[in-house]
Amino acid sequence: MFVDVPSRRHAHPRWVTPVLVVACVACYLWLMLSAPALRDAVLADWGTVPAHLFRGWETLHGWLWLRLFTSLFMHADWLHLLGNMLFLVIFGLPAERALGSRRFLALFLIGGAFANLIGAWTLSGQLRPIIGCSGAVSATLGAYLALFPRAHLGLVLPLGLYLQFIRVPAALLIGMWVLLQLLFTWAGPGFGTVVWWAHLAGFGFGILFAIVSRGAVERRLRQRSY
Repeated sequence: MFVDVPSRRHAHPRWVTPVLVVACVACYLWLMLSAPALRDAVLADWGTVPAHLFRGWETLHGWLWLRLFTSLFMHADWLHLLGNMLFLVIFGLPAERALGSRRFLALFLIGGAFANLIGAWTLSGQLRPIIGCSGAVSATLGAYLALFPRAHLGLVLPLGLYLQFIRVPAALLIGMWVLLQLLFTWAGPGFGTVVWWAHLAGFGFGILFAIVSRGAVERRLRQRSY
């Protein structure tokens, strides 16, 4: 969709992705080092609780919508955190470079909140909070695919006693990831307490966000080439 033009200007530092990683890690460490009672209270108060969010019209007058955003920075365990941070760094840095820092921050926050909203809607009777930035990371994947449809990613595969480095089309890997999300939505809770529909909603939001931002991205590329 977009063509990267060599820049004659110094690129602006990509600060949003590192800040988001630090914020998520700091929040996780704070929760893990807190007393269990405090940790559970924070998760219940600031996570996205589907049953509370959709219990009636009166919830629109409170601050429950804010939990769609605050829940993005809380994670259930270190594997949950590590997976999200790894994907955020791999796909977030190039997406931020193309979109610009402020627009990428909007993608992460709004896309993550939208994904949580859809996830909560599919689980409207649940009292367990939805936490983690998986929906926001999924939005980043969607934007990356729209911005760099012909990009390749490097993979290291163990082949016997050796490690083989190969380059694979990003669209193929992301397409396999989307297929897995669709299969898991059909399989249901048998594959863990993951809100699969939030992933798909975030992914779709990211694609749409990148398409709508095409004009701004092209202007940025032209400015960098001057």
